[in-house]
Amino acid sequence: MIGILIFPDFQLLDAAGPISVFEVAARCAGTPLALRVLALNAGPVRSSSGVEMMARDFKSANAITTLIIAGGVGVTDAARCEATRAFVLRLAKRGVRVASVCSGAYVLAEAGLLDGRRATTHWGRTRDFVARYPKVKFEPDQIFTRDGNVWTSAGITAGIDLALAMVSEDHGEEIAQQAARHLVLYHRRSGGQSQFSSLLELKAPNGRFGALLSWARENLDTRLTVEDLADRAGMSARHFARAFAAETGTTPSKAIERLRLEVARERVQSSREGIELVAEATGFRDPERMRRAFIRAFGQPPQALRRAARAG
Repeated sequence: MIGILIFPDFQLLDAAGPISVFEVAARCAGTPLALRVLALNAGPVRSSSGVEMMARDFKSANAITTLIIAGGVGVTDAARCEATRAFVLRLAKRGVRVASVCSGAYVLAEAGLLDGRRATTHWGRTRDFVARYPKVKFEPDQIFTRDGNVWTSAGITAGIDLALAMVSEDHGEEIAQQAARHLVLYHRRSGGQSQFSSLLELKAPNGRFGALLSWARENLDTRLTVEDLADRAGMSARHFARAFAAETGTTPSKAIERLRLEVARERVQSSREGIELVAEATGFRDPERMRRAFIRAFGQPPQALRRAARAG
């Protein structure tokens, strides 16, 4: 049975996202949904949006085999709650698979369950989390992590990716993929995938070059020189290069390489495509050129990232 732990001012999607994944996965697998929402006190629990969710108290957790802790603005009080920490620790010692979504990692950390383990949380919490919990092997640029029986995930929607990974472990990859399709997800992201988008990291991702970059991301297998991009933007190459750098904070060639790296990394980690095919499809052409770019950007070659994604 799956338990979802919530508390006053929890983030609604942190709980509802995984709940929906497990609901759809149970339907795909043809099994009954065994899930229970838990809180310190039974009854309606108000989320930070004002929407309430009904919960049972901790005494209803005897059959729980997986516990997922939501995050949200109320997580500080939840992490300080001795009864909540004791409950989580008791289940972990019993062998229950425990996980957190977003800032729910604070509850696990306060219970001592992340000491010496790999873990992540929402990127906006990185500085505070690292300062508070120096014993944690923190990995800021991850969708989710798994270290033994303890899982953690990044911000909000990453809880859906974590839940799908659990479905894959429990029911097999085919059921996980069916669930992802039912949820109309573009693809199931692996744990090692970056929390960040190359387009969103630009200084002005939605400025006058936003449409151009979105088009480039969908056409990485074509030639994308500065001249090609300038021609599509209806500008001279010199004027385009100056205007692009001023607006986005980077050069056109660096922006295209970041897009190629992002898409190549996604494909390497979430598919079984040959490295040569990924290099061709993302415009690197030469696998060795892509390998060097991966080492510069991620510190590892594509094969190492693929192995880490499958292990996680």
